[in-house]
Amino acid sequence: MNTAEENQETTPETPGQDVQSEAQASTPETNTEAAAPESTPESAAAPEQASTLEATSEAPVKEYTPYISKPVLPPADFDWEIYEHGQGTYSSEEVVQMDNLYDGTLNSINELEVMEGEIIAVTKKEVVVNIGYKSEGVISLNEFRYNPDVKIGDKVAVYVESAEDKNGQLVLSHRLARLHGAWERVNLAMETSEIITGFVKCRTKGGLIADVFGIEAFLPGSQIDVKPIRDYDVYVGKNMQFKVVKINQEFKNVVVSHKALIEAEIEEQKKQIISGLEKGQVLEGVVKNITSYGVFVDLGGVDGLVHITDLSWGRINHPEEVVSLDEKINVVILDFDNEKKRIALGIKQLSSHPWDGLDENLKVADKVKGKVVVIADYGAFIEIQPGIEGLLHVSEMSWSQHLRSAQDFLNVGDEVECEILTLDKEERKMSLGIKQLMDDPWKDIVYKYPVDSKHVAKVRNFTHFGVFVELEEGVDGLVHISDLSWHKRIKHPSEFCNVGDEMEVIVLEVDSENRRLSLGHKQLEENPWEAFEVTFAEGTEHEGTIIAIEGNSAKVALPYGMIAVCPKTHLKKEDGTSARQEEKLPFVILEFNKNSRKIVASHLRTFEEDDRTKREKEGKKKETEGKEANKVIKNLKDSQEKATLGDMDVLSDLKRRMEEGE
Repeated sequence: MNTAEENQETTPETPGQDVQSEAQASTPETNTEAAAPESTPESAAAPEQASTLEATSEAPVKEYTPYISKPVLPPADFDWEIYEHGQGTYSSEEVVQMDNLYDGTLNSINELEVMEGEIIAVTKKEVVVNIGYKSEGVISLNEFRYNPDVKIGDKVAVYVESAEDKNGQLVLSHRLARLHGAWERVNLAMETSEIITGFVKCRTKGGLIADVFGIEAFLPGSQIDVKPIRDYDVYVGKNMQFKVVKINQEFKNVVVSHKALIEAEIEEQKKQIISGLEKGQVLEGVVKNITSYGVFVDLGGVDGLVHITDLSWGRINHPEEVVSLDEKINVVILDFDNEKKRIALGIKQLSSHPWDGLDENLKVADKVKGKVVVIADYGAFIEIQPGIEGLLHVSEMSWSQHLRSAQDFLNVGDEVECEILTLDKEERKMSLGIKQLMDDPWKDIVYKYPVDSKHVAKVRNFTHFGVFVELEEGVDGLVHISDLSWHKRIKHPSEFCNVGDEMEVIVLEVDSENRRLSLGHKQLEENPWEAFEVTFAEGTEHEGTIIAIEGNSAKVALPYGMIAVCPKTHLKKEDGTSARQEEKLPFVILEFNKNSRKIVASHLRTFEEDDRTKREKEGKKKETEGKEANKVIKNLKDSQEKATLGDMDVLSDLKRRMEEGE
């Protein structure tokens, strides 16, 4: 950019130049480039003006003064608007010509397009790319993570995000350029089974995230390698080769596999190894993976499974109790499947079965000691020797007949002494018992609990027909629901007592052969129904309290603890209202049935007779009146008969006398 002084030195012959430069200096707001116009013909045609300017320039100027003694006129074609805005004095044709010359040295670029560029510099954080534009683009080195060997001179694809940002810088992206054609390349790679390279960015749930052509692809943990991977983090930040195995076009999801690259080779190895396997063959392998159900063993390119039941003759809770990862072990081939490429292995089969070493003198009824290794609800397994177990059923743990679980008696690890109940060496089965080492409480039951003896028992459980109580450990008895109370009509035993309560009972019947005791509770008291048969005779009146009104009847508490039933229609009082709960009123006994233990009472009958009673009274009255009438009639007849006979006697006598007189 030229200043006014430079223009004066380069064109001293141009008239008016100094004046114009001085005018420019006198206006500090004006652009210096706009204040240096080129010489024009009009300026050369003004000699008087030029001489004035020369005289002024020759005079020494000590200090700047904006005052001009003589007016200076600008050229006739001077454009004040261009001058004011600081623009150059080039003509429009010259500007276009210069722009064309400048643009000819640059490439033509369009924003939002992919171009090819050349790397001209690589730093620790950035890559500088030249695309032949007026400025270079700077791209973060992170976008080249998939290619750590990038170097100066490499040709790379770039995406023009902006030809010029606010700082005049070209904005490029290598990642977007790769992403621009990524889907076409990914689909092509899947169709052609092309092996592609990607950069593992990070770990995610169930696998890894890899950058493939700028697309984030999912690498499942099961597809990393043919063997289980315990630590995914060792792959983060590394380049890996993949095969595209699945593409979801709708959600733009890509699944890749590294395992697929080596499976073909391994499958061939498996075929060769399996073809040489035989059942019973002993091989050496390395523990590859341990699960809760078994151990996977690497046999040199092919894996086999040792199930947890084939690890040891004894019972184990987890395979880690027997083997550890990367341990070299000997295994025997139990079975294999050529089609499914499955191999079943065993370790315990390398040693003899413990049952083969069982003492031959061991027999039923012998006592043995063992350790509780497993507990279930139905019983416990007792290990009497390593690998030899017997079942101790819960029913053989106690003489009690109550349903309980084995956890109520034993814990894992307990040392117990048992008696052998059954022993089958061929089937390798043994059943044990503990209660056989204790005295049978039913042995002398007739002497311990004779009939009519009274005892205190503990309520154990209910049934719909009675209550089971325990007199002692192993001795239970049944109190039938009908033997619970003389007074109450009990629908379910839970209305009378609770589990855990103590109850007084009396022995009604003993069946030692079937281990049954029939007990009673109400028999401890005198039968009130026989004693009160006269007291609560029909027609007698008693004070009663209404304790409950249910449905069409009410329960009435009578003296001596007796409960009567009163029909709801018989709760009517003399004033016409109905009696309520907790009211105390007189009641008349309508029915007393000792067999069914039922009393029916009525308050209504205390002041009103029923129709039947009325009819009975009227019938009795009529009967009495009839009897009296019949008596009167009989008397009349008797008197009439006597009179008639008397008359007949008189007449007979008169006739006799008359005949004699004649």
